[in-house]
Amino acid sequence: MNVVEPIRDRDTITEIKRYLLVKNQRDYILFFLGINVGLRISDLLRLKVRDIRGNHIVIREQKTNKQKKILIPKEVKRALGMYVVDLDDQDYLFRSQKGINRPITRITAYRILKGLQEKFGLENIGTHTLRKTFGYHFYKQFKDIVALQKIFNHKDQKETLIYIGIQQDELDSKMLKFNL
Repeated sequence: MNVVEPIRDRDTITEIKRYLLVKNQRDYILFFLGINVGLRISDLLRLKVRDIRGNHIVIREQKTNKQKKILIPKEVKRALGMYVVDLDDQDYLFRSQKGINRPITRITAYRILKGLQEKFGLENIGTHTLRKTFGYHFYKQFKDIVALQKIFNHKDQKETLIYIGIQQDELDSKMLKFNL
């Protein structure tokens, strides 16, 4: 099984957002929302327009069946507002081109992200990359592993650190400095 990694470089994230904004608005919103709220891909794909109308996304997580309430960052809220201007409340946020009002599949989301991997020379990208990217940068900005653990509904802090790749970064950093 391949380990999926976060996108660690902020400049690369900015380049990806610019690229997607021009290429495909739906894919841009998927990426932008995904890296800013930390939801699993299965929960992102089930979102409907009504779910993002307020200041929070309130969902029941598919994997854990736990209720979750997440504040939508202002910049993301603005982008969502422009994206959904012509959509109805019951429309899926990430609509498939197949069928009427059906969400894209996890496979389609994977293909979108794999396309970014090829375009931007990234490694180990998959559907968890969006959530891990959120977690990685949240931790780097706030150094609050307890809050991140709660956001992710993880059982312990070690699980969260491993999930977002922080432990590997720290090991790599130490190995670079090691000299015998």
